[in-house]
Amino acid sequence: MTTTTTSISAPRASIILIILMFIAFISLGLPDGLLGVAWPSIRREFSLPLDNLGFLIVSSVCGYLLSSFSSGWLMNRLGVGYLLAASCIATGAGLIGYTLAPSWPMIVLLGTMAGLGAGAIDAGLNTYAAANHGEKVMQWLHASFGVGITLGPIIMTKGLELFGAWRFGYVLVGAAQITLGICFAFTASRWTRGKIKNDDEKQLTDYKTPMRETLSQPIVWLSIFLFFNYTGIEVILSNWGYTLLTESRGIAPSVAGLVIGSYWGTFTVGRVLAGFYTQRIGAHTLIIGSVILAFIGALIVWANVGETVTLIGFMVVGFAVAPVFPAMVSTTHLRVGEKHAANTIGMQVSAAALGIATLPSIAGILARNISLEIIPPYLAFITVTLLFFYTLSMRSTTKVKNDEIVSVA
Repeated sequence: MTTTTTSISAPRASIILIILMFIAFISLGLPDGLLGVAWPSIRREFSLPLDNLGFLIVSSVCGYLLSSFSSGWLMNRLGVGYLLAASCIATGAGLIGYTLAPSWPMIVLLGTMAGLGAGAIDAGLNTYAAANHGEKVMQWLHASFGVGITLGPIIMTKGLELFGAWRFGYVLVGAAQITLGICFAFTASRWTRGKIKNDDEKQLTDYKTPMRETLSQPIVWLSIFLFFNYTGIEVILSNWGYTLLTESRGIAPSVAGLVIGSYWGTFTVGRVLAGFYTQRIGAHTLIIGSVILAFIGALIVWANVGETVTLIGFMVVGFAVAPVFPAMVSTTHLRVGEKHAANTIGMQVSAAALGIATLPSIAGILARNISLEIIPPYLAFITVTLLFFYTLSMRSTTKVKNDEIVSVA
């Protein structure tokens, strides 16, 4: 009777965990979507300068970097389920705290709490998905982030329309985060082992490797650099594309907005579609092919031969880079070994956030001192850099067939 119950409940439990994973990744995108719409109202209420938004972004990123970098250490002590539970509750408390804060400095301080929760959720779910699920789930998991970042502005806009206050959106999303944290707490025991394995076979989240030992591996630092490099590619066109098109190429703002919207549209489609074909062609081939295609897209944008062709270039880059991040997360254990994978995934997520802040900023400096037209060749250069260092990182792995390592040098 016990065996029958297990066989029935295990798949059901697995489906519940997958649903929670997708909801959690949607929740990661919601706060980013809320802030852009809420900022004018927040700024007026607290009589803030326009650029004070940077203080909240920096505080959130600091918390995000700290928790994601140390997520492997945290999982060793709390377990995946309780780490996710605590992180969601921390994020929810931070967001609701925004609505209760009496002053702007308090909101900035609470941003660190929200960032701490978000970083641990991101790194924890990436590690769990890499340990327990295939490329399809990983790609769709990351595609769901786009759902969240799309819903965020809608929620905030409706809150402003119905109640005339920015607090409604943060209360709603914060309460949802806390509810999700409670769900993680109730299912905490289910997160300890997703796949049925032999007793003597470990998965990524079973290793208790010291952080110092992981950081002593040169391949780990190379893998971290890949994610720092990749996220720069992902956001450079989204951050600077509109300015490039309107101020340098004289394209109408409405058309430029369509181009940027198309970029994120094809990006989301790229991740959804990748879930269908990534297992057929293999993650390594997917990454190499995607980066090469992104380079071609950058060249098309660089060529500047007309609005239609430029739009195609943006769409090519968006579609091409979409599956790279989740595919590189899934193959972390191939680069650094299973012993160091859990620690490294958290460090990679942290490096990705740092890349988002750093590489587009360098693009802005180059544009100011040279020309906005330096952005496409700069993007092409970073893309080639990613291709070179990714190939270098995989030299230690000979072949992977049917998701199994044949041999590792």
